[in-house]
Amino acid sequence: MNPEQTVSDPVVSAPVTGETPARPALTRSVLWLMTIASGLVVANNYYNQPLLSLIAKDMGVSEAKVSNIAMFTQIGYAMGLLLIVPLGDMLRRKRLILIDFIFIILSLLGMTIAPSIHWLIPISFLIGFTSVVPQLFVPMAAELATKEKQSASIGMVMSGLLIGILLSRVISGIVGDLWGWKAMFYIAAGCMVILGVVLAFKLPEVHPSFKGTYRELMRSLVHLTKTQPVLRLAAFRGGAGFAAFSAFWTTLVFHLEEAPFHAGAAVAGAFGMIGAVGALAAAIVGKIANKVRPFQIVMYAILIMLISWVIFYFGGYTYIGLIIGIILIDMGLQSMHIMNQSSFFALRLAAGNRLNTVYMFSYFIGGSLGTYLAAQAWRVWQWPGVVLVGTFFTVLVCISHLLYGKPQAVSQVS
Repeated sequence: MNPEQTVSDPVVSAPVTGETPARPALTRSVLWLMTIASGLVVANNYYNQPLLSLIAKDMGVSEAKVSNIAMFTQIGYAMGLLLIVPLGDMLRRKRLILIDFIFIILSLLGMTIAPSIHWLIPISFLIGFTSVVPQLFVPMAAELATKEKQSASIGMVMSGLLIGILLSRVISGIVGDLWGWKAMFYIAAGCMVILGVVLAFKLPEVHPSFKGTYRELMRSLVHLTKTQPVLRLAAFRGGAGFAAFSAFWTTLVFHLEEAPFHAGAAVAGAFGMIGAVGALAAAIVGKIANKVRPFQIVMYAILIMLISWVIFYFGGYTYIGLIIGIILIDMGLQSMHIMNQSSFFALRLAAGNRLNTVYMFSYFIGGSLGTYLAAQAWRVWQWPGVVLVGTFFTVLVCISHLLYGKPQAVSQVS
């Protein structure tokens, strides 16, 4: 099957009939708004990671039990990607985003009143489920940008998203140490109220490209997965790569509590600032994507991730080893992430939200699997077990890229 599948298939595109309003231009101010909003919203999914130890002590539960909060947040995010994000092709984008914001705010407030771990886990799922707005912004930027600026626009929005992920850990670690873990979720809810108001006034409306039922919309996800080898490869690389990434970040707070560090939530969160250096690679990759072969960029990114795990194994009990490893793993993953998304958005199938849904659903299912396996590995083997899990998933990424990543290999996969 040729990766450039025809757009005329009604299951894929089901175009809206009649005269469609002209798409608004992607101005610099709108691009910045989407970039900042992506970072603030996606942060909701990661505030809990440096706070897990504080939550475990407050609720009187084990580290393995409290790790379920992070895992179910990622599962919730994956389900939100699967069930909500495709609606961006079917409904008016701005209206969908503002409705979703109501449920984001309610979910965040739910964390502050949950009486036990048994309530925190499903509420964490809801936070992940609703905080999928950034994955509506990414295809929106790809659609509104000119072809020449598409990769750069995706890279900019993704830079905001990725920096939001990493800085969320810094902020929540500090807030948790100063005022307790619940204070972070009060602050997050307040930020979402302010951001929702700004988006209501400043975000342009994008009209749908799909006319059909929700059932037909969901069926088209299966069709796209079956017929687009570029999408399948990107989804597998992304899922396995994020599994390795999540294995590290979920267990870092437990690792830092042990000898020789004996550090708390604030220190664990502060490592997010270091990771932000690597995340800035997303913007750079977006700018050089037209000058360097995508296969080479992804291969270099995978090698960088593999090197990071070697450093974590030999230098993971020192601050300098963790710092270097974090910069490399973030740089590698985010560079590959941008190239993954650019590869399937370039197909121009008038199904940007659904393509991104398949990819990001795989991405966060991989993340939740990495979180779960790392928690179990930590319980049995501590830090060496975590390194083993991360290395295993990164090797899977490398094998899939070498086997199917070259253009001729992709075009031959049916």
